Amino acid sequence: MSWERDRSAVGRVAAVMALVGVLGCVGGPAAEDVGESPAHEFQAPGAGPFPAELERRLAAALEARGKGYVPRTHHLEADGSPRYTNRLILESSPYLLQHAHNPVNWYPWGDEAFEAARRLGRPVLLSIGYSTCHWCHVMEEESFEDLEIAEFMNANYIAIKVDREERPDVDSIYMSAVQMLTGRGGWPMTTWLTPDRTPFFGGTYFPARDGDRGTRRGFLTLLGQLRRFYDEQPEKAAERADEIAARIATAMTPAAGEKMPDATALDAAFASYAGSYDAEHGGLRRAPKFPSSLSIRLLLRHHRRTGDAQALEMATHSLTKMARGGMYDQVGGGFHRYSVDAQWLVPHFEKMLYDNGLLTVAYLEAFQATGNDELARVAREVLRYVSREMTAPGGAFYSATDADSPTPGGEREEGWFFTWTPAELTAVLGEEDARWISAYYGVTPGGNFEGRNILHVTESVEEQAARLEVERAPLVARLERIRARLYEERLHRPPPLRDDKILVSWNGLMISAFARGGFTLAEPEFTRRAADAADFVLREMRDDEGGLRRSYMDGRSRHNAYLDDYAFLIAGLLDLYEATFEARWLREAVELQEILDGQYLDADAGGYFMTSDDHETLLAREKPSRDGAEPSGNSIALMNLARLHELTTSDRYRVRADDLLRSLAPTIARSARSVSEALLALDFRSGAPKEVVIVTKGDKRNAEPFLRVLRENFVPGKVVIVARQGKDLNEQLSLVPLLQGKIPRKAKATAYVCERGVCKLPTSDAAVFRTQLKPDEGE
Repeated sequence: MSWERDRSAVGRVAAVMALVGVLGCVGGPAAEDVGESPAHEFQAPGAGPFPAELERRLAAALEARGKGYVPRTHHLEADGSPRYTNRLILESSPYLLQHAHNPVNWYPWGDEAFEAARRLGRPVLLSIGYSTCHWCHVMEEESFEDLEIAEFMNANYIAIKVDREERPDVDSIYMSAVQMLTGRGGWPMTTWLTPDRTPFFGGTYFPARDGDRGTRRGFLTLLGQLRRFYDEQPEKAAERADEIAARIATAMTPAAGEKMPDATALDAAFASYAGSYDAEHGGLRRAPKFPSSLSIRLLLRHHRRTGDAQALEMATHSLTKMARGGMYDQVGGGFHRYSVDAQWLVPHFEKMLYDNGLLTVAYLEAFQATGNDELARVAREVLRYVSREMTAPGGAFYSATDADSPTPGGEREEGWFFTWTPAELTAVLGEEDARWISAYYGVTPGGNFEGRNILHVTESVEEQAARLEVERAPLVARLERIRARLYEERLHRPPPLRDDKILVSWNGLMISAFARGGFTLAEPEFTRRAADAADFVLREMRDDEGGLRRSYMDGRSRHNAYLDDYAFLIAGLLDLYEATFEARWLREAVELQEILDGQYLDADAGGYFMTSDDHETLLAREKPSRDGAEPSGNSIALMNLARLHELTTSDRYRVRADDLLRSLAPTIARSARSVSEALLALDFRSGAPKEVVIVTKGDKRNAEPFLRVLRENFVPGKVVIVARQGKDLNEQLSLVPLLQGKIPRKAKATAYVCERGVCKLPTSDAAVFRTQLKPDEGE
């Protein structure tokens, strides 16, 4: 969830402000009650009261930024250098670095900050966000760059900044608190803590002052009221904090079930989706619309399992509408984060790596299920966008791009980079092409977004060709020529900020997308990019014991990895194995699963904790279950275990999967839609997954007739192994016992389709193989 999902601040702020009365906060300090100016205790390096060693480190970090460094602040000296610099300059997170020159004396999360709060007898103001968050930028501009507010914060609080993408554990705990207090959550998240890290109040975005954006009490007033409450009613503050902490601990470690979920949960989830489906625009009947709110992949599996045509229509119609809307970048490819309306027209313009990875897989599977080339086109365009704009020199993938971009006047505005006017189109294309593309993309003089136009498809090429009774090919060629010209022109605009940190989990999702795209679309370049990213992560983002590190930036990896880092990367490696059939990827997946089992497993109740057993002690050790914009790590881990069991036949994976699924049973029973990714694994396990083994005499390319069948058919419940007789087969045999006894018959590539180790007759005929892949009765 995100604060941006509700463009009106009034409802949310009112909900939070009502709690001020519950906390006993009445009145607020006048400006003169703020206390002495903190200028003597917070200044730029060399001029403030920081310890000499800290000053030296800050100065060195600032100098290391180089002469071309542009501080992100309004507070500059005459020579353009920053007037203020705080501890965040020592961090690598792009989000934290954005705040390194605020006049607020920010600390990063850590013992130093909480020890200072304890020593000074102050509460902690915890602010959590991420670098491409529009409303995080708004709160920075309105409050954290404001000298009066900064001075009050510095004199009355210890202020901590956290990048939620680097520290999802911290984010999840305090988001849980905010949701308990207000009934909703989002970013920026603002939480008041005691020095022992327990929250006693929280919210999301707060306008700076009373009356701003229609709010009754602004952030500055609230800061004063809560500081007074903390000083004058410490017992009540502590009592409230303890109560919230206890509720967090309970919520984050849900009780396991006893009954194993069965296929009836799949039918219940479909019925729930069908009851909320938007038949006109696709997705669910709501605004804003997030792609993840409707599980396309579950609908495709329901259709295959039951033959229900409605499920397929819901999936394909939703994908088509998303790709035609403004939520899809019609010029450059790639999806924005969500649509603020029901039509998928006006997006929130940030682009997230995880969204594009997840959506690519959905489009690929829908293409396999339907043969619709338009779905393949979208998947291909997304992967090309990520290749061009989101790939680091070492092959890994960057995290996101911002919603805001600079205008010609230098001001940051949401969406400016992606929008057009009729005059701009005419200047680039000439009148005839501009008139045609304006009709195609719904461009008007008045615009559809703040006087400019978000491009969206009003009539597809196929529909236009049918209406005009002309061939489709010339229209497609014209469209592609125009799109290329617009893309080249757009390159001259100042682009949105890109968050260049590399996260293991999101790279895992994109490795899956490239691996599966390379296989399904028969594009080896995509597969190579998946391999390059996997090589980078496995080489550069490990600790001394071989475990993963969460984040990589500026040549160094940081932070303990989390459950989703392991789970998403293991999934990517399994997909890469099934795209290349190179044993090393499966071996790496098995080794990472061993670490996950050894350090993250809940041996008592099943499933995995978010953090390892040697991680920093927090208010709770969360065991995530519900999916959000990203799948739950436990949902992905469940599918990994199911696939590893089929590939290796090791029963320990089946046992782990049973325990995990049982731990999710209460959540599945209450709200199957909230664990839709886990339901993919339930679907996989509910039938008899097909074990497809293809053995060749010589070059693995001899398996191509069989691989073509796999590309052209949607068979989600399967594992695939391709081996060349001899050394390659023997190497894989140590990992995949299914290869035992499999040989190429009559020196021809031979396919074996098995279920639970029992195989159908081996065949060298691709047509027979196609028949063997069809669902069995009752599957």
